[in-house]
Amino acid sequence: MTPPGLDTDRLPSSLLERAQWIVWRSEHRDGKRTKVPLDPATKECASVDEPSQWVDYQTARQSLHVDAVDGLGFVFTDSDPFVGVDLDDCRNPITGELSPLAHDITTTLDSYTEVSPSGLGVHVLARGDLPRTRRRRGSLEVYDDGRFFTITGRHLDHTPQTLCDRSDELEQIHDQYLASDAPTDQGDEHTTVSRPRDSDDIGDIDESSDVVTAVVARAQTAANGETFEALWRGDTSGCPSQSEADMALSCFLAYWTNQNPGLVDACFRESGLMREKWDTVHYADGSTYGERTIERALSFVD
Repeated sequence: MTPPGLDTDRLPSSLLERAQWIVWRSEHRDGKRTKVPLDPATKECASVDEPSQWVDYQTARQSLHVDAVDGLGFVFTDSDPFVGVDLDDCRNPITGELSPLAHDITTTLDSYTEVSPSGLGVHVLARGDLPRTRRRRGSLEVYDDGRFFTITGRHLDHTPQTLCDRSDELEQIHDQYLASDAPTDQGDEHTTVSRPRDSDDIGDIDESSDVVTAVVARAQTAANGETFEALWRGDTSGCPSQSEADMALSCFLAYWTNQNPGLVDACFRESGLMREKWDTVHYADGSTYGERTIERALSFVD
């Protein structure tokens, strides 16, 4: 069975032709969730520097039918012409709206772009050369070798379905966002989403169990209900970390509760993601982790 959220039927042929595929599994390490690269043949840890542990696309895809595997990955090397641009926490998982930063970068590069496993980010894949300097700043990362990217095949509408030659544009992105004198707050911008028009009957009511049930039922039957359902069950395999899974679910709940923070909290406490950390004070002003997560999720909804 293919992992939820994975759609590999329309991947660019230039990727499919290369035997640079691995698989990955989501694991907890040092209190954080990370994506561990695996050799598709052995399901043991793989290295981005060891070609013998990479396979062709069909072999990698066949190995997805194993419970211990959560998705596909593609390894970037210095022998291929590909560049990967990773933008985290830039996409509203409900409407698909992008942050100003992500919109500018995806528009400028105008190459194959897909949604990340968590639904909160996007990956742009292109052909080109990168300046041999800074590779990461804030929520933006750019790599052309020694790394693997998760591959979902969830193509972003209005972007090409091929990897386009974009060396000049990549240099432009680097100068604008990654150079040492580039603005440091570009990666912190995010987008907002309007409340659902049919949820006015939910926004101002109490947090009873019946109301929680109604909110969850509505979210489960939406077009992206499968993603919500996985998070609701506590499945964090599609997210880079548990915190990002918490954020993604909170965004869904903020949307479907019409910005009712008490109801978001009540719903979250019934989910499979609920843990002791939710009520732990994490900030100098006395705010708990859960309170700050809800506050941030509400900022996505106007």
